Amino acid sequence: MIKIMKYGEVKNEEIFKRNLPTVNVEDVVADIIANVRKNGDAALFEYSEKFDKAKLSALAVSEEEIEEALTLVEPEFLEVLKKAAARIRKFHEKQKRNSFIINDEPGILMGQKVIPVDKAGIYVPGGTAAYPSTVLMDSIPAKIAGVPEVVMVTPPNREGKVNPAVLAAARVAGIDRIFKVGGAQAIAALAYGTESIPKVDKIVGPGNAFVAEAKKQVFGRVSIDMIAGPSEILVVSDGKSNPAVVAADLLSQAEHDKMASAVLVTDDEKLALAVSAELERQIPLLDRAEIARASIDVNGKIIIADTLERVIEIANEIAPEHLELCVDNPFDYLDSIRHAGSIFMGRNCPEALGDYMAGPNHTLPTEGSAKFASPLSVDDFVKKTQYTYFTEQALEGLASDVDRFARKEGLTGHAKSATIRGELKK
Repeated sequence: MIKIMKYGEVKNEEIFKRNLPTVNVEDVVADIIANVRKNGDAALFEYSEKFDKAKLSALAVSEEEIEEALTLVEPEFLEVLKKAAARIRKFHEKQKRNSFIINDEPGILMGQKVIPVDKAGIYVPGGTAAYPSTVLMDSIPAKIAGVPEVVMVTPPNREGKVNPAVLAAARVAGIDRIFKVGGAQAIAALAYGTESIPKVDKIVGPGNAFVAEAKKQVFGRVSIDMIAGPSEILVVSDGKSNPAVVAADLLSQAEHDKMASAVLVTDDEKLALAVSAELERQIPLLDRAEIARASIDVNGKIIIADTLERVIEIANEIAPEHLELCVDNPFDYLDSIRHAGSIFMGRNCPEALGDYMAGPNHTLPTEGSAKFASPLSVDDFVKKTQYTYFTEQALEGLASDVDRFARKEGLTGHAKSATIRGELKK
């Protein structure tokens, strides 16, 4: 049963405590990465057989396999994919940044170029599950950024096939190449390259503990989006919300993972008790009831505070991945929410809208990292290069200042490089 606690009557460390997986996978992942670096495709075939129980003859997904997948997906779902993709594109198009030039001083020109990375790698969990939504969310911003080549990796099933819905989403999103490989070995392949899989510059996408650890270990060799933990939802609500609706929204994330976090913060004790009862009624009705049960028991909480203002302070301290603001006039409180991956406004905006159809990205910071990190966006797939141009006369105007600054830092070579041109003219 979900824990109910009153803010001020329970220690803060208990209020904000989060139980997280403690499995140590560092050494296992390091061995996998080393094997892929040394043996390339051979290691990937070995791991596919060992972990996915799939004996593959090729790593790349063929055009024929994609065409076959399109015939296996219901036409109605294909239309849903296209509709979702259009909404995601519409939102992310607004994130595009422009290069700029500053030319307001005689003889001086400065600027910044915004340049997409050459190759991006998209990791999509697979095997027993299928996440076509992740395909769209992670690849469409890359395409909008102008990345020339977007590569997707995803584990196959025992028959060596990729889920048809995932392949259909990849076609809708315009992904360039797809490979049947998952786990830490897929991250290693993207980071270092193999005979079949190209080395990329950026790796994005969620995964299990092995994938997260592999991303951590290859960071620096390549860029990554974030180290994502189990899913989180926090519902901020006054007493006017329907407890059945609040419970359903909490369970939408609890069913993801036994370590997922579902939290209600409210100023109304009656709602808290009603939601607790609704959770007990609804959990047995879910297909993934066992997972939701474990999540609610391990990381589920209902926190009762004295005022709505205090409720929002608690939400900011938790800094959740998903935050539902279930109050009247939610825009009155939007500026008060400082730390959240994605905010869902009002009583008619379930988090599941954001997972699939709304348009904003669903790859979000977790474990309190919303205090300093952002959702996946077009910015993740570009880098910025700056440039400077000075004429001879313009340099003369600043050379003495550079000289003085450099000597203050004890760098006489810097100083000389700024003044030598003028000295040689004399």
